[in-house]
Amino acid sequence: MSNAGGITGRAGDRVSVAITWLEMARRPEGAHVPLPMNAPVALVRAKAPPAAYFLYLYRLVGEAWEWTDRLDDDPETLGRELAREDMGLHTLMWEGWPAGFFLLDWRQAGVCDLGYFGLCEATRGRGLARWLLGEAVHAGWSRPGVEKMTVNTCALDHVSALPLYQRAGFSPVRRTEVERTLTRDID
Repeated sequence: MSNAGGITGRAGDRVSVAITWLEMARRPEGAHVPLPMNAPVALVRAKAPPAAYFLYLYRLVGEAWEWTDRLDDDPETLGRELAREDMGLHTLMWEGWPAGFFLLDWRQAGVCDLGYFGLCEATRGRGLARWLLGEAVHAGWSRPGVEKMTVNTCALDHVSALPLYQRAGFSPVRRTEVERTLTRDID
């Protein structure tokens, strides 16, 4: 697995990780991105999902990319957050099983943040990321009052993450660095 920042290290190593913050300042024009032909998918929005379901998706997609920030969240607090009307958890179903997801967050006035986005390893390389991101963008802008969308990606994410967001219409607005302790070996 490759990551965008070329980070390497062993589990337990402290590494510096670049985070790129992106914004989309206006609603995209045009039709939705077409679904790859004959893709056996459905996109389902969860209503008040339990924290365990979100964490399952979070691990399914994010384990390979060092997504660990939410693993220690209090389940009750996380469940209340996910149950809010201004949060939207959408699951990509592939042949009947969860294969990816995105989480939209409209809690900040005028802003939709694409908090999480990704596919599991078994469905990467099938042309679904571009389609799923397009659906996330259209869903994000579907709420009245949205003036911009935001997302961030880091040097531990898939090498295609930043270019994918940029092709979808997001533009980098700032870059920060954080220190992280690796949970697995990265070569």
